Amino acid sequence: MPAVNVPDWTVLPRTVAALPGAEDRAVVTVTTAPQGYEGEGFPVRRAFAGVDARALDPFIHMDQMGEVEYAPGEPKGTSWHPHRGFETVTYIMDGVFDHADSHGGGGSITDGDTQWMTAGSGLLHIEAPPEWLVVEGGLFHGIQLWVNLPKADKWLPPHYQDLRASEVGLGTSADAGALIRVIAGEVDGITGPGSTRTPMAMVHATVSPGAELVMPWRTDFNALVYVMSGDGYVSGGRRKVRTGQLAVLGHGETVTIGADRQQDGRHGALEVIVLGGLPIREPIAWMGPFVMNTRAEVQQAFEDFSKGRLGTIPSVPHADVHGELRPE
Repeated sequence: MPAVNVPDWTVLPRTVAALPGAEDRAVVTVTTAPQGYEGEGFPVRRAFAGVDARALDPFIHMDQMGEVEYAPGEPKGTSWHPHRGFETVTYIMDGVFDHADSHGGGGSITDGDTQWMTAGSGLLHIEAPPEWLVVEGGLFHGIQLWVNLPKADKWLPPHYQDLRASEVGLGTSADAGALIRVIAGEVDGITGPGSTRTPMAMVHATVSPGAELVMPWRTDFNALVYVMSGDGYVSGGRRKVRTGQLAVLGHGETVTIGADRQQDGRHGALEVIVLGGLPIREPIAWMGPFVMNTRAEVQQAFEDFSKGRLGTIPSVPHADVHGELRPE
């Protein structure tokens, strides 16, 4: 899981240790993500399955894609599909993923890169591994998060942010036992490159065996901790969590994440995604690729899609427009 890293964590900015009397966020629920398949058949864990939507707001949906070692000919993606009313955030830790849309946006993302797509008023979209990766096979691992848009922003023109690994905000825990990568938002002065319509934070943290990470967290944000790999605990109550589990946290000023001293698996550390955002608190009507405020708006989206109003599939292949990214 390379993502972005540095040889010496001790040279990075450090988050403050918990202040005396600070309220640590307790665990409200822990759920285990069911496994399934998306698109043309790539394996996913549905991170938010079974969680109350009110606890997730402003987030809608999250898949952990892989981690999977593809044999030659096995890598798969999605077919062309529509979106309207929300944002997709695709974060790749291993492998390469190509994106393209009916508005001419897109690109290739690889280890530690993120593509932030504001679907807004609507578009057609495709995500797939490049042809060389399909032929050769290889490791693939990523996260796709859906972030809701408030009613006032659901009709914005589609927009892309191409966030490179080199732009990610980096820091460590107070004792440098954990590395944090801030993709969006701000954590104790460490800022990520993502520009968000709804105030939020997205962090990928690597916690070394036996180490503990305490992060200050905005009190008006919710807090979610998803375990991509490893074994550990969340909150001062030391609630146990493991690979594929999501912890929903309650109110407080800090988020605590600790890693067990013994870690199984190929990474040897606890790898988590930490999310928080300002709840939108608006009605949600969600069906398939459309997230709107009313059922009538969803029906209108399906009608617009069927009549070609969300765009047409480009006639020029993605690679000819954007080029293909290939590791050295």
